[in-house]
Amino acid sequence: MSLILQRPPRLQKGDRVATVSLSWGGAGDPEILWRYYQGKSRLEEQFGLAALEMPHTLKGSDFIYHHPQKRAEDLMRAFADPSIKGIFACIGGDDSVRMLPYIDFSIIKKNPKVFMGYSDTTISHLICLKAGLSSFYGPSVLAEFAENVAMHDYTAQWVEEVLFSSEVIGSIPPSNFWTSEYLPWLEENKGRTRKLLPNSGYEVLQGSGVVQGRLIGGCLEVLEFAKQTELWPSIDQWSGAILFFETSEDQPDPKFVEYWLRNYGSQGILEIINGMIWAKPYDEKFYEEYKGVITKILAELGLEELPVLYNMSFGHTAPMTILPYGALAEIDCEHRTFSILESGVVEG
Repeated sequence: MSLILQRPPRLQKGDRVATVSLSWGGAGDPEILWRYYQGKSRLEEQFGLAALEMPHTLKGSDFIYHHPQKRAEDLMRAFADPSIKGIFACIGGDDSVRMLPYIDFSIIKKNPKVFMGYSDTTISHLICLKAGLSSFYGPSVLAEFAENVAMHDYTAQWVEEVLFSSEVIGSIPPSNFWTSEYLPWLEENKGRTRKLLPNSGYEVLQGSGVVQGRLIGGCLEVLEFAKQTELWPSIDQWSGAILFFETSEDQPDPKFVEYWLRNYGSQGILEIINGMIWAKPYDEKFYEEYKGVITKILAELGLEELPVLYNMSFGHTAPMTILPYGALAEIDCEHRTFSILESGVVEG
């Protein structure tokens, strides 16, 4: 199977979009509901979309945990409904893989549309990939769209440019600042902005020149859940790709990152990709240690020249850009730049 995926039609102002709880169901918990509606209002007021919940989106974390089939039903319903043009994950979590027995891949294949989220939503991205659809590793409703006070301009820019425009995405510079500051999602905190820190930009860990490849990857911990399932991409889908990785707020110990990454070498994946990009680690914890692990594993495989770009603005950091699965991307080691050479969406 090829990594050339079907791109969905672009979003337009006035489109109906669905919100879904595919993992943690906190969007419907009474103490967090205000946060959900803040994110929903941004979808509507800032981006001109008409957001609606699926039947179980706001059932709460206890219900969502105990009913993975209902989560899958919501996802299938959202894809099957022709009036819905996009689907936004409320948040990640840690068990969306439990939906797998209830997924009808043919429904996704027959109804291509924008699907976006990150973290545990990696599983749903692999579901889309198996169905041949390019989906979008990017902001969630509860986190980025509901950011205190206002969305970050950098995040909002990429929502507009990646999901609403059929033009080539082009160069994606790093954000000038970053934050991982933890502020509890309490309503009394909604007027507090998180502290922003200067961002040092992209680092070239190794490699030279310019390489291109199609994007595949996700949250490193969540990808572990998918190994040996029907979702795991075939070896030819990794071939020639640019692999994107990020780690979550769990801040995994560097030894685990080493174990996991070594497995990609054991599968023969690292030897056949064209390059790698890594997101900024959450709160920059293990920032240097992860770099050491990456170069160590690649050296074990004789891959010291494989281009690796580090400290990227995606995943569990804010603000963030959006990565379309299967899109042709480029790493320029000499200029420390990253570009996406295609549009993420097409004209409807």
